[in-house]
Formats: sequence, C-alpha cells, structure tokens
Amino acid sequence: DVQLVESGGGSVQAGGSLRLTCITSTYTTANNCIGWFRQAPGKEREGVARIATRSGTTLYSDSVKGRFTIGQVTANNTVYLQMNSLKSEDTAMYYCAATSNVSPSLLPSRFQTWGQGTQVTVS
Repeated sequence: DVQLVESGGGSVQAGGSLRLTCITSTYTTANNCIGWFRQAPGKEREGVARIATRSGTTLYSDSVKGRFTIGQVTANNTVYLQMNSLKSEDTAMYYCAATSNVSPSLLPSRFQTWGQGTQVTVS
C-alpha cells in the first residue's frame, strides 16, 4: 500500500512563503500521480496541484497558478509544494494524495490514498 506523510505546515504572514513536503513510499503504479489538496473550515476539499511522478507533468488550479510550485525529488520519494505570495485565503488543512491515474484532473475523487494533512495558516 502507498503511504503518504506530510510536513512543513505552519503560520505565516500574508506575502510569505512555506514549503510543504510529502514523503511517499516507493513509486509504483499506485502513485502514478501525487497531488496536493486543501480544505478550509466549512468548505469542500479542493485540488491545488498535482504531478505525474514518471513524466513530471504538472497541473495547477487557477487560484494558485503562478504562486505555487509542485515538484519532486525522486531520489528520496518526495513531492513538495512551494507556496509563495501566500494570502489569507490560502489558509487550510493541506493534504497529499496519490492515485494510479496517470494524468487525472484535480478532483479529489480521482485520488485513492490520502495523508493525514498539515495545517497552513496565513494571517
């Protein structure tokens, strides 16, 4: 089974930066794609960005395009989310998720395995 462990959340002022990290188990077809999602209180979970672990192809939501960057360090099975120019509306619990789909959309239902989440607060 794929396992995912997130870290890197915290509190930051608006305009600041944070880097989230997701450590996954050895790459298999079960984690063909790794994505980052977020959920604010009272809101639905939404996709932020995802990366295909073999091709490196990425996809971003319009709300973070140009501010967030998703990448991977294959040597240590790590996918990161570099978040710059943070806004108060970026405040949420952030989750890392994996899917066997090669090029899914950012719909949460397309991802099968989820981490526990890491909180990001922007004030």
